Amino acid sequence: MVQLLWTSLVLLMTVKESVSQEVNCYSSFDSGNCDDLWLLGEVTMDDCCLNPHYGYIGADGKCKSCGPPSWSEWTAWGRCSVSCKEGVSQRRRECQGQGKCAQTTIHREIQKLALETKVCIDSSCCPEQGQWSKWGQWQPCSVTCNKGVRNRVRTCTEPQPRCGGSCDGPSEEKEPCVVDRICPTHGGWSNWDGWQPCSGTCGGENLPRPTQRRNRSCNNPPPSSVPPGDECPGLGSNTRTCDELPFCPVNGNWGPWGPPSSCSVTCGVGIHEMLRQCDNPAPKHGGLPCSGSNKDQKICNTKNHCPVDGQWSQWGKWEECKSNRGKIRCRKIGGQQRRQRWCEHAGFDGKTCEGKITDYRACYDIKFCDFDGKWNEWSEWSQCEPPCGEGAKRTRERTCIPDLSEYGETVGFHIKVKAYFDGTPFANCTLLKDPKQSLACMNVPPCDT
Repeated sequence: MVQLLWTSLVLLMTVKESVSQEVNCYSSFDSGNCDDLWLLGEVTMDDCCLNPHYGYIGADGKCKSCGPPSWSEWTAWGRCSVSCKEGVSQRRRECQGQGKCAQTTIHREIQKLALETKVCIDSSCCPEQGQWSKWGQWQPCSVTCNKGVRNRVRTCTEPQPRCGGSCDGPSEEKEPCVVDRICPTHGGWSNWDGWQPCSGTCGGENLPRPTQRRNRSCNNPPPSSVPPGDECPGLGSNTRTCDELPFCPVNGNWGPWGPPSSCSVTCGVGIHEMLRQCDNPAPKHGGLPCSGSNKDQKICNTKNHCPVDGQWSQWGKWEECKSNRGKIRCRKIGGQQRRQRWCEHAGFDGKTCEGKITDYRACYDIKFCDFDGKWNEWSEWSQCEPPCGEGAKRTRERTCIPDLSEYGETVGFHIKVKAYFDGTPFANCTLLKDPKQSLACMNVPPCDT
């Protein structure tokens, strides 16, 4: 049946090939990422998805998988919805692949499958701002002549901030100040002039190296006379040999393209690759290398569908607990029950599923049987439901469980195996005032539109 479904899908893709959407095809799909390293080129979506391990960029700009539908891993829990006291944290996942992901028996709504919410407390208190003290005295001027600055400070202590708070405004204030004394001006060098040209452009192997010279002036600023300033230290000129002159350059040029390689894959879409060498001539003595790439590639299409390996379905429900020794319900006699699963999606010479299709276990049939019961401990608090919007709550409960201590933990004559209980019995417990509790979830974000 699965082979027939895959064959029908391929036939439908073949009929629609002329009108299928053109997409950028990637030879690898990595958890929702299409890396340019694996980009093959532009083909129709149907041709790209001949290989279920490939991915492509859809019309919405997202990377999509060519494989069977499956849920992605949950994202990490997000930041708390508030910075202090109680809020909530959320995490998400998405359905990847061709088709719709199966819903589990626990969650029956798509929003519950893709979004989870839990309570969080990042900090037990909220920040409180502090207040500044009065400004301190002005400090002495920063210079001993001419113009400078002075400053004064204050502290965030009246009162001090709490729980990560602070004081608004600066802790330091500055203003200009003047000292009634003229400062001397010391001489400063100007920037070096550019190096003068070397006497040649290409160095010879057995010839003396040419030289070049540069100059600077003591005028940035010039030293003052009254009061007298210092002259510039050092020399006003500099000379060096032109040691960096290379041999005269020879620029490189590409040789002819080599023959194309065979297609990189035997199914789906791949590439042909051609190579060339920068040797016609090769660059020498600092000459420019060949511009462009030494590789060229073109897309190739085998028109062959790649193998699709089988995947096990979820295990089915356990069947009724039975025994070939007759009726065993409400009796301390062990029986056997089984469950089954199916190998799905296998096609195009892909691998079948490894493992067994049927599972067996030993059991006791306690369906609708009467037992003395006892109340178990409180369960863990549940996640917030609904996971977004108003009215979200979390709950916990106690349940009345039957006393099954008279039943053996194992069954069998020669080989003992663990036994499981099948069916829902009646458990009689003393009345409990409130077996279920609920609390409202705080600061839950609104649902996405």
